[in-house]
Amino acid sequence: VQLVESGGGLVQPGGSQVLSCATSESRFNINALGWFRQLPGKERELVAVIRAAGNIDYGDSVRDRFTISRDAAKNTVYLQMNSLKPEDTAVYYCYAERDWGDYVGTYWGQGTLVTVSS
Repeated sequence: VQLVESGGGLVQPGGSQVLSCATSESRFNINALGWFRQLPGKERELVAVIRAAGNIDYGDSVRDRFTISRDAAKNTVYLQMNSLKPEDTAVYYCYAERDWGDYVGTYWGQGTLVTVSS
Protein backbone atom coordinates (compact mmCIF):
# COMPACT_ATOMS: atom_id res chain seq x y z
CA VAL A 1 0.00 0.00 0.00
CA GLN A 2 1.54 3.27 -1.12
CA LEU A 3 0.91 6.44 0.85
CA VAL A 4 2.27 9.62 -0.71
CA GLU A 5 2.38 12.60 1.63
CA SER A 6 2.75 16.24 0.71
CA GLY A 7 2.83 19.44 2.69
CA GLY A 8 4.79 20.21 5.80
CA GLY A 9 7.62 22.62 6.43
CA LEU A 10 8.01 25.75 8.48
CA VAL A 11 5.01 27.79 9.58
CA GLN A 12 4.69 30.63 12.07
CA PRO A 13 2.68 30.28 15.28
CA GLY A 14 -0.96 31.02 14.62
CA GLY A 15 -0.58 30.08 10.99
CA SER A 16 -2.18 27.36 8.91
CA GLN A 17 -0.98 24.49 6.82
CA VAL A 18 -2.48 21.65 4.82
CA LEU A 19 -1.14 18.13 4.60
CA SER A 20 -2.34 15.66 2.02
CA CYS A 21 -1.93 11.93 1.65
CA ALA A 22 -2.78 9.99 -1.48
CA THR A 23 -3.10 6.24 -1.77
CA SER A 24 -3.23 4.12 -4.86
CA GLU A 25 -5.65 1.76 -3.15
CA SER A 26 -9.31 1.70 -4.06
CA ARG A 27 -11.51 3.43 -1.50
CA PHE A 28 -13.49 0.19 -1.25
CA ASN A 29 -10.50 -1.52 0.35
CA ILE A 30 -9.55 1.27 2.72
CA ASN A 31 -11.16 1.12 6.16
CA ALA A 32 -9.50 4.26 7.47
CA LEU A 33 -7.16 7.05 6.41
CA GLY A 34 -5.64 9.66 8.60
CA TRP A 35 -2.72 11.17 10.42
CA PHE A 36 -0.62 10.47 13.47
CA ARG A 37 2.28 12.53 14.69
CA GLN A 38 5.40 12.00 16.71
CA LEU A 39 6.74 14.83 18.81
CA PRO A 40 10.41 14.85 19.77
CA GLY A 41 11.00 12.29 22.51
CA LYS A 42 7.36 11.18 22.54
CA GLU A 43 5.37 8.24 21.26
CA ARG A 44 3.32 8.47 18.08
CA GLU A 45 -0.13 9.89 18.77
CA LEU A 46 -3.43 10.21 16.97
CA VAL A 47 -4.08 13.44 15.11
CA ALA A 48 -7.16 12.56 13.08
CA VAL A 49 -8.59 9.54 11.31
CA ILE A 50 -11.57 9.31 8.98
CA ARG A 51 -13.19 5.94 8.51
CA ALA A 52 -14.96 4.44 5.53
CA ALA A 53 -18.36 5.04 7.11
CA GLY A 54 -17.47 8.72 7.49
CA ASN A 55 -16.96 8.88 11.23
CA ILE A 56 -13.96 10.85 12.41
CA ASP A 57 -11.71 10.65 15.44
CA TYR A 58 -9.51 13.56 16.54
CA GLY A 59 -6.75 13.72 19.08
CA ASP A 60 -7.68 15.84 22.09
CA SER A 61 -4.96 18.42 21.50
CA VAL A 62 -6.05 19.21 17.94
CA ARG A 63 -9.82 18.69 18.06
CA ASP A 64 -10.89 22.32 17.66
CA ARG A 65 -8.06 23.42 15.37
CA PHE A 66 -7.52 20.68 12.81
CA THR A 67 -9.96 19.32 10.25
CA ILE A 68 -9.62 16.11 8.31
CA SER A 69 -11.40 15.55 5.03
CA ARG A 70 -11.21 13.18 2.12
CA ASP A 71 -11.67 13.19 -1.61
CA ALA A 72 -12.91 9.69 -2.36
CA ALA A 73 -12.47 10.10 -6.10
CA LYS A 74 -8.79 10.91 -5.63
CA ASN A 75 -8.26 8.48 -2.75
CA THR A 76 -6.73 11.38 -0.88
CA VAL A 77 -7.10 12.63 2.66
CA TYR A 78 -6.36 16.18 3.75
CA LEU A 79 -5.49 17.66 7.11
CA GLN A 80 -6.23 21.35 7.48
CA MET A 81 -4.24 22.65 10.43
CA ASN A 82 -5.20 26.05 11.84
CA SER A 83 -4.00 28.09 14.80
CA LEU A 84 -0.77 26.17 14.85
CA LYS A 85 1.29 26.19 18.03
CA PRO A 86 4.96 25.45 18.65
CA GLU A 87 3.86 22.27 20.42
CA ASP A 88 2.40 21.03 17.15
CA THR A 89 5.94 20.68 15.87
CA ALA A 90 6.31 17.02 14.96
CA VAL A 91 6.75 14.51 12.20
CA TYR A 92 3.30 13.80 10.78
CA TYR A 93 2.64 10.33 9.40
CA CYS A 94 -0.12 9.31 7.06
CA TYR A 95 -1.92 6.18 8.25
CA ALA A 96 -4.11 3.69 6.46
CA GLU A 97 -6.03 0.54 7.27
CA ARG A 98 -6.49 -1.76 4.30
CA ASP A 99 -8.96 -4.62 4.33
CA TRP A 100 -7.51 -7.76 2.76
CA GLY A 101 -10.58 -9.87 3.55
CA ASP A 102 -9.15 -12.17 6.18
CA TYR A 103 -7.21 -9.46 7.98
CA VAL A 104 -6.78 -5.70 8.13
CA GLY A 105 -3.29 -4.34 7.57
CA THR A 106 -2.00 -1.00 8.87
CA TYR A 107 0.36 1.13 6.82
CA TRP A 108 2.39 4.30 7.32
CA GLY A 109 3.73 7.02 5.10
CA GLN A 110 7.34 8.14 5.30
CA GLY A 111 6.47 11.13 7.46
CA THR A 112 6.61 14.85 6.86
CA LEU A 113 8.05 17.36 9.31
CA VAL A 114 5.94 20.29 10.43
CA THR A 115 7.84 22.97 12.32
CA VAL A 116 5.92 25.75 14.05
CA SER A 117 8.29 28.52 14.92
CA SER A 118 8.79 32.25 14.52
